[in-house]
Amino acid sequence: MSYVLRFDGAITSAYLKQFIIFASFASCLGVGCMTSLKLYHHLWRYAGIEELLSAGKALLIGGIIAYLITFTIDGKLVPMSIWLGSLQSMFLLLGGYRFSWKLIQYNFNHKAKKHHNALIIGAGDCGTMIAKELKYNRSSDMYPVAFIDDAPLKHDSRIHGVPIIGGRQLIGHTVEKFAVDDIIIAMPSVSKREISEIVSMCKCTKAKLKIMPHLNDLINGKVTVNQIRDVEVEDLLGREPIKVDLDGIANYVEGKTVLITGAGGSIGSEMCRQIAPFKPARLMLLGHGENSIYTIEMELRRKFPDLVLETVIADIQDAARMDDVFCKSRPHVVFHAAAHKHVPLMERNPTEAIKNNVFGTKNVAECADRYQAERFVLISTDKAVNPTSVMGATKRVAEMFIQCLDKTSATKFVAVRFGNVLGSRGSVIPFFKQQIAMGGPVTVTHPDMIRYFMTIPEAVQLVIQAGSFAQGGEIFILDMGKPVKIVDLAKDLIKLSGFEPGVDIDIQYTGIRPGEKLFEELLTDEEGITSTLHDRIFIGKPMNINRYDLDFEMKKLEKMIGENPDIIRNMLGHIVPSFQTETVKPSKKEVSLV
Repeated sequence: MSYVLRFDGAITSAYLKQFIIFASFASCLGVGCMTSLKLYHHLWRYAGIEELLSAGKALLIGGIIAYLITFTIDGKLVPMSIWLGSLQSMFLLLGGYRFSWKLIQYNFNHKAKKHHNALIIGAGDCGTMIAKELKYNRSSDMYPVAFIDDAPLKHDSRIHGVPIIGGRQLIGHTVEKFAVDDIIIAMPSVSKREISEIVSMCKCTKAKLKIMPHLNDLINGKVTVNQIRDVEVEDLLGREPIKVDLDGIANYVEGKTVLITGAGGSIGSEMCRQIAPFKPARLMLLGHGENSIYTIEMELRRKFPDLVLETVIADIQDAARMDDVFCKSRPHVVFHAAAHKHVPLMERNPTEAIKNNVFGTKNVAECADRYQAERFVLISTDKAVNPTSVMGATKRVAEMFIQCLDKTSATKFVAVRFGNVLGSRGSVIPFFKQQIAMGGPVTVTHPDMIRYFMTIPEAVQLVIQAGSFAQGGEIFILDMGKPVKIVDLAKDLIKLSGFEPGVDIDIQYTGIRPGEKLFEELLTDEEGITSTLHDRIFIGKPMNINRYDLDFEMKKLEKMIGENPDIIRNMLGHIVPSFQTETVKPSKKEVSLV
């Protein structure tokens, strides 16, 4: 082609020999070089810049060698216009032929399959990778139609043919203009607060929200674009990652025997995951349910093959069994997470709440004292403050007991008090999600119901950190951030699922359940508050509780197990004066500061 074009359609006799030599060697050497570079093994459906560069390299090497051989044989130089034209022609034909098939397959695949229009927020490395993957991945059910990015220099540009519309203020306009079904937040390096702000803006649209995992995980092959996850309520909290004092934690956990009760539960299992990296000499998982203990044991053995694990199936209500466990294992650190926590269930079964939360705690705490554990950390709740439920009252009695025990024990007894954790078993979030999946309605007890929320990893990190501050007798209070209205939480979940509250999914109010109150508190009047070295952990000062009186009241309570629920509630009211129920009038001794 190059010779014909060079000589206006007819190759002169003077160059005919050169044409035959150069064409033969250039073709053969081009094929040879492409074979040596394994270009015939490439799947051109997925070809990109790398394949084009390899093809150019092969043709250039073959062309140079052919040029030299032709000169050696023919004695005349190949005209530079012919040499460059031949390389250009071969490159365009080789690349064009292959990429045309890619283009045909791409158009066929995307026309044959109905896609959801996707808006990508963030036109950086992560957003670029997502756009490319969504466009060319046959299994993807989303197709990128636009980018949103706050960088002015990127506006009105295109990436992989996808336009960058403008800054975040144009999210709503872009969703309407391009009929966007899904919004993908591809900004893994920005702060939690900024993600929360972007999510809040996206909630005003009807598009379903998704968020990209960390870019490093994507690059390292740990996740794929198919694992772009839905935006969760946790992303709305806007919290920065909690920083923990690794040295402080390691000092009291590393090389020690650590016992976790309730290790199969939401909090207990997460505590196991986060303590395991600190290299305890032995990690003991104690629980009543064999299936949940087995599940967390298998997970830990897979992730931490060198960790010494011991699983104990036992009931904390069995004092003799607890004594046997402590006698044999002699744990240095005890995290007591075992408890009955469901408020309405415990209202209907107050005896079980007392047996587990009060006397189960008493059994474990007395064993820790008897066998000289270094630290005992009780996982408590904000429902223990001015309690209106049996569950809250029993947790308050447990707090009071360990504070009394601390006065005479070598063990440092402390409690950590926090509010609701997102995603824990029986919590409101999974319940709402289930209702949304079933088409609604979503049930909320009261329009003014307010709760503090924290993610499970956040809560557990702070619990472990609080243990390093223990001096004995403290009640640590975790900073839960701003309280959240439950009805707003329900609306957010409906919107994040791609529905409109009140239109696609109804919200129904069912009334406050027995034992519930509109808002939870974190401190009693007597406790006060002081700060710690951690900006998210505070200390309620130890209260002056008479051990003799408490033991006497608890013995009376033990004798009333199995009695009429009203009698049990009245007895709890004698021990916890601030306990408020229909049968127990509130006392002025414990008043909220919140």
